[in-house]
Amino acid sequence: MRDYKAFVKYSKAGPRYTSYPTAVEFNKDFKYEEYVEILKKQNKALSLYFHLPFCRSACYFCGCNVIYTAKEESKERYLNYLFKELDILSTILDTKREVVQMHFGGGTPTFFSAKQLESLILKIKSVFANFSKDAEISCEIDPRFLNEEQADVLTKNGFNRISFGVQDFNEKVQKEIHRIQPFGVTQNAVNMVRDRGIKSVNMDLIYGLPFQTLETFKQTLEQALLINPDRLAIFNYAHVPWLKKNMRKFDENTLPSPDIKLQILEYCETFLTKNGYKMIGMDHFAKEEDELFKALENGTLHRNFQGYTTKGGADLIGVGLTSIGEGQSHYAQNFKDMPSYEAAIDKGILPFERGIKLSYDDELRKAVIMELMANFRLDIKRIEKEFKIDFKEYFEEELKSLEDYKSFIDLDENYIRVNETGALLIRNIAMCFDAYMKNISEDKKVFSKTV
Repeated sequence: MRDYKAFVKYSKAGPRYTSYPTAVEFNKDFKYEEYVEILKKQNKALSLYFHLPFCRSACYFCGCNVIYTAKEESKERYLNYLFKELDILSTILDTKREVVQMHFGGGTPTFFSAKQLESLILKIKSVFANFSKDAEISCEIDPRFLNEEQADVLTKNGFNRISFGVQDFNEKVQKEIHRIQPFGVTQNAVNMVRDRGIKSVNMDLIYGLPFQTLETFKQTLEQALLINPDRLAIFNYAHVPWLKKNMRKFDENTLPSPDIKLQILEYCETFLTKNGYKMIGMDHFAKEEDELFKALENGTLHRNFQGYTTKGGADLIGVGLTSIGEGQSHYAQNFKDMPSYEAAIDKGILPFERGIKLSYDDELRKAVIMELMANFRLDIKRIEKEFKIDFKEYFEEELKSLEDYKSFIDLDENYIRVNETGALLIRNIAMCFDAYMKNISEDKKVFSKTV
């Protein structure tokens, strides 16, 4: 059993490490011309991310980059620009490369009609024709916006993973977060994709929301298991009202205390373990037969902007407003505002706004941090061989910082292994190797709390 109270004192602001360096470090020093040259030289398999940013109304807990609209012409206009962006990409990238992963995120991808979704998928496949037979093709879905026609389009076009946003089944919590979503709506949506052969269903829940208690979250978990998802992502609510105005709607006195959140977290792991799930990464649970669990067992799990995946090593291309792409030595982000995004495409160039070209030190630290985040262990000898360093010498100061977490790790000449309790402090442990954190003062509001 984990000693949950042992790590309460370690709660502090820190990254979730979907990237290293984090998006906070992206800047305009990385020029468009450099980015295009990198894309031209890429030769790895491809991972494609498409951002579909529209939602009908605001969910107050949401930290995503979204646009609220009910106008059909807004969606049609956006698709038109996505198509143009794909055309520009096709003149720069080698689009014959194998596609091993594709993900539709948002916003609410299924806020687009079945016809609109199909037109986008057909356009993508006309540009990127070489999809791997075992490609992971996934879509985020708000169960309130899914119909039979959309489910048909997704499944007949090869989508094989569906992630449903739920957050909480409690009516009082749903009302407060401005997302009324009865249990039956979610159950029907899951049945729709299951009936069409989707074998991998993920459900997102969030703890730390207003009016949540241990008892109400127990009920939410029990209801979730009635739907029998293959994976559960149970996120710690990131309350960042200085970044997201919609979060200012909450009375902070209604947010559960750190103690209650820890009780919820402890119950989640105990309850889900008894019901056939295993903890994967810092906030995911999967059934033992799931490929994520198998990857964790053999140390091949990867982490990127799309979460935990077995498809590591591919070049990630971000398409659409705010999307982020990733290669071995760069990150690149598209414009976040629609006028700038459209203006770039109208000029016949990619809507690239900012990013970062990684230094040798960045690449080294990225390898260390991302392996720790994904697999809770680090193969020191592999890092030494790949980067031609003496690990103890290069990371002398970082290893001293790890002393604060010595009860949560096992360290020898060959490995850093994070134990069960330490797995819940993995962000803190990874931060010891983050060269940029020393430049961010504790009082500067940038990241959410780690606990």
